[in-house]
Amino acid sequence: MSTDPPASAEVTTERYATRDSGADPAIRIEGLCKAFGDLVVLRDVTFDIPAGQTTTILGPSGTGKSVLLKHIVGLMSPDAGSVWVGDTDMAVATEADKLQVRKRFGMLFQHGALFQDRSAGDNVAFPLKYHTRLSAAERRDLAQAKLELVELPDVYDRPTSALSGGQRKRVALARAIVLEPEVVLFDEPNSGLDPITSSTIDALIQRMKEALGITFVIITHDVVQAMAVSDWVGMLWQGDLIAWAPVADFATSEHPMVRQFLSRGLPTQ
Repeated sequence: MSTDPPASAEVTTERYATRDSGADPAIRIEGLCKAFGDLVVLRDVTFDIPAGQTTTILGPSGTGKSVLLKHIVGLMSPDAGSVWVGDTDMAVATEADKLQVRKRFGMLFQHGALFQDRSAGDNVAFPLKYHTRLSAAERRDLAQAKLELVELPDVYDRPTSALSGGQRKRVALARAIVLEPEVVLFDEPNSGLDPITSSTIDALIQRMKEALGITFVIITHDVVQAMAVSDWVGMLWQGDLIAWAPVADFATSEHPMVRQFLSRGLPTQ
């Protein structure tokens, strides 16, 4: 997909917020700037991520989505701006404070990041061993319950190598929610999956949000997924947040780059 802007496109920096969404913000990003030498990756990015909803940051590869995610969990420090998670600004927090905030997050990595030498259930139970005082039997019961929640009731003892791509993503999601976090971050959740499996994962994400009330934050270049699962959608382009809106309004945006991205990413009717 070409990511060259049409000649008529004028990329401008605007400031967005979700304070009219009816939900308190789980995360507030204000004036976030990051550059690596002469390469500006994020430029004055400002928006709120509403609690209990699904927010998707859309954009082509190399446009700053992963860098934004790293700032949210405090793995990067911005050149300017702030990232508030509750009353903690991750931009200036101590490492000890960052560690405490990270306990409130779950993470689904792009390729699952499962331990290949452990069973599916042991992968899900892994965080419980190091972050709780539960017994081995209690850890197994809780991991099994999460596997059932992602519709994999019979795979606890199955080797990770025997799982399909879609099953790996489900196991990774079960692990991401096993500690019952406030926020789950998704890095390209449909990467490497066929369209049918991708749609199954999208439906599962929807059901998880409704069942658990967790805040989901997704970064992706998958337009179909963004339109299917999101409450709010933003688009990053060359470091700028060029659009930010409820999903229905985003779909009708007149911004030329949004129109180009949607037209290339959505199937024709």
